[in-house]
Amino acid sequence: MSHYAKLLKQYTWTLVLVLPLLLFTNACSEDDDPVVPTADESALLIAELEGANGDYLNTDCAAILPAATVFEDVNGAKKYYLLDIRSAADFALGHIDGAVNVQAADALTHMKTVNVANYDRIVVVCYTGQTANWVTSLLRLSGYKTTFSMGYGMSAWHQDFDKITAKLSSDKVSQFVTTPTDKGPAGNMPALNTGMATGSEILNARIAAVHAEGFSKSIIDASTVFSNLSQYYIVNFWPADLYTSIGHIPGAMQYTPKADLKLSAALKTLPTDKTIVVYCYTGQGSAAVAPILRTLGYDAKSLMYGANGMIWQKMKDAGKTHFEAGKDCKNFPYVK
Repeated sequence: MSHYAKLLKQYTWTLVLVLPLLLFTNACSEDDDPVVPTADESALLIAELEGANGDYLNTDCAAILPAATVFEDVNGAKKYYLLDIRSAADFALGHIDGAVNVQAADALTHMKTVNVANYDRIVVVCYTGQTANWVTSLLRLSGYKTTFSMGYGMSAWHQDFDKITAKLSSDKVSQFVTTPTDKGPAGNMPALNTGMATGSEILNARIAAVHAEGFSKSIIDASTVFSNLSQYYIVNFWPADLYTSIGHIPGAMQYTPKADLKLSAALKTLPTDKTIVVYCYTGQGSAAVAPILRTLGYDAKSLMYGANGMIWQKMKDAGKTHFEAGKDCKNFPYVK
């Protein structure tokens, strides 16, 4: 056998012996590569909301200033930035002196042009206080911590703008019950997929999404809810004693404001596969809660006008929060 033939034979046997080892080593190397876990965006977001962002949902929410306080302050030593989010046509008919007219859809973009350091407070004004609370929550989550809604909106400023009285109703009194319904079992948080890596980035992405979908996605009326009660997970958002004394929508579950909608409390009892309807006394508090829950990924809606749109007379008789033009329309001056 020639010298070259011997070398070729040795080389062939080397490949036969070594190649399987190389393939095995490479396979092991691929199997042993660390798997990078997908970020749990829901966990990052709730940590941001309840931590770095200040947990607005369970602290100051809803941030509402009475019209009387706004009137005293804008005519006193405090400097307010008044953001009137009504239509341009209604703004032209009358508004608080110094108010700036910006549509709700443009509120977040507009506030980036305002030097908030020049103002003691940002006050959002609408028709009834409901849209303003929706905007206020999104602004608060966006870092504008001195933002407030004006209670009852322009309906409280002057009777000329009262849009609430026509919506007051007691037509659901006979349907309210006092039998409690237990909260649902704790489950998972809604799955999110913004593609962002940090809690603050996820929060900003979710705020933008909720703002873009508009106020209409965050509301529902009593007639729609009562037409098919079983379709909704209904949250009675007021204290436990009123839940049983005044009563509640059949099947509604009681959640205590500023306490129950925390990760460590009952937040995870909210379902991810059902529309959540939140109602309060006037629709203002629930209008502040709904966009925060939607930011978290829940399909949450505020029941318009709350108990005042369902059992107004009962609320009045019990001495609980209710709108009454004679006491709540302050008839403060306005400009055109």
